[in-house]
Amino acid sequence: MTSGIVLLLFLSGVAGGVINALAGGATLLTFPAMLAAGLPPITANASNAVAIVPGHLLAVLADRGKVLPLDAKLWSSVLVCLLGGAIGALLLLALPERLFVLPVPALIGIATLLFLFSPRIAAWAEARRGDAGPSRGLGLSVLGLSSIYGGFFGAGLGVILTAVLSIADPDDIRRVKALKNLLATSVSMAAVVIFIAERAVRWPETLTMLSGALLGGYLGGTLVRVLPAIVVRWFVIVTGAAMTIVYAVKYWS
Repeated sequence: MTSGIVLLLFLSGVAGGVINALAGGATLLTFPAMLAAGLPPITANASNAVAIVPGHLLAVLADRGKVLPLDAKLWSSVLVCLLGGAIGALLLLALPERLFVLPVPALIGIATLLFLFSPRIAAWAEARRGDAGPSRGLGLSVLGLSSIYGGFFGAGLGVILTAVLSIADPDDIRRVKALKNLLATSVSMAAVVIFIAERAVRWPETLTMLSGALLGGYLGGTLVRVLPAIVVRWFVIVTGAAMTIVYAVKYWS
């Protein structure tokens, strides 16, 4: 790697760590940075997943005050997410490179829209308190599909899981957020294990970004007290929109 690539990945990791700490959505910045560093798209996606997985773990630890009941419902959800994350990762690795690059602009665009409308999704979930949820089987099926997406790409997974869990459990939004963090971690860890086992990760680039992300997560914990989250949110949204256009031109023109 050149010094410029090292700096790009490290600073992207720092920015991603700060963004995850303040608002979420780091993948919309870090995945394009991996592409800009010259990694093939599938390798970039796998390496990015490894580099940002500590963010999910930190989110779980940050909300450890909300104790989740260790019941069959929780374990079945975790198992579904582990399986879904692994399936999504295997699907990604099985695809020819040319078939993965085609949906990349759409994936980034959809994730950006999910991030843009996440406050409305949260408000919708709050408004549904007390409504009857769907059957457990249907809930697990939708959770499984969401997990496969998370293992395949991952951007916007937190928003998707929040919506899915809010349908099934609309009465406790704090529990939904804690469960979302745990399940997102399960999806990410399953995918990361597959990516590492299949040697799909480029370690120099990954470790460079990971070191920046750890620093960014620490800085984000400090900035959260002084930097308005709305500023970070719109930075992520604008970045995601710009990356959608850039890669649409690159892969679709």
